[in-house]
Amino acid sequence: MKRRNFTKITAFSSLIGLAPTQIFSKSLNSEKGIKISLAQWSLNKAIKSGKLSPLDFAKKAKSFGIDAIEYVSGLYTNHTDILEKMSMSKLGKELHKRSQDYGVDNVLIMIDSQGSLASSNNKERLEAIDNHKRWIDFSHKLGCETMRVNLSGEDNLEKWTENSVKSLSVLSNYNKDLNVVVENHGGLSSNGKHLANVMSKVNIDNCGTLPDFGNFCIDGSPRLCAKWYDIYKGVKELMPYAHAVSAKSYHFDDNGDETSIDYSKMIDIVKDAGYKGYIGIEFEGNRMSEDEGIIATKKLLEKLI
Repeated sequence: MKRRNFTKITAFSSLIGLAPTQIFSKSLNSEKGIKISLAQWSLNKAIKSGKLSPLDFAKKAKSFGIDAIEYVSGLYTNHTDILEKMSMSKLGKELHKRSQDYGVDNVLIMIDSQGSLASSNNKERLEAIDNHKRWIDFSHKLGCETMRVNLSGEDNLEKWTENSVKSLSVLSNYNKDLNVVVENHGGLSSNGKHLANVMSKVNIDNCGTLPDFGNFCIDGSPRLCAKWYDIYKGVKELMPYAHAVSAKSYHFDDNGDETSIDYSKMIDIVKDAGYKGYIGIEFEGNRMSEDEGIIATKKLLEKLI
């Protein structure tokens, strides 16, 4: 059994009052093959509008027949007043309890708005590192295997690379039992070659990538993008370092196929890399409801996986 898994199980047991052996078999399941998880961002409209409490994420995921979830920190800090009403420690315990109640695994959390890890301003970068350490502690207690960060704050490639390597090295060594991953999420990070180069320089086992099928805009925003990096090339470049994968989806045709991304080609790239882990549904379309988009993405992934 891997040290990472044993440490995580011990953390679980101390948090919820169970012996490690009582949840041993469930933890091992996360290492078998490719499985489907649900990214909370797929429900961001419902959460922002107040129709769905972010505390009910596990319950909602279970209603789709999904038993693994990926949290988004901003849906607790930026778009709701949850953390104004409870401490991070209380929030972590509450989310963990609810996920246990519904038999849902907490596998990943995406961290946003915690500072610029690639900034050339040393004070700013160190503050960002400290902010992310707090979320590493939170993620580990929540039982997540992986925490996603962003690499922003610098437009010069050489400086961005250097600063990113420094920050990721610190965060990855802060808790070796948690994966720290970077998503292609705008700017230089959406260039597969550049982000893969950062990973090769960090060269720490628990530091890697979260390839997103759709976030390869290198000039502009995804909806108003002036220049795209080749999405298939990008995913292929990032897969050797992947600890998680994000299945972005927007629209579907009558056959159930995604209309802007060749999912069959993407899944082949993921499989060819020998990936064993979660693929998270991240629906961002506007032609169907969030629930419909999640279900459509799930059906397509199940067919291809």
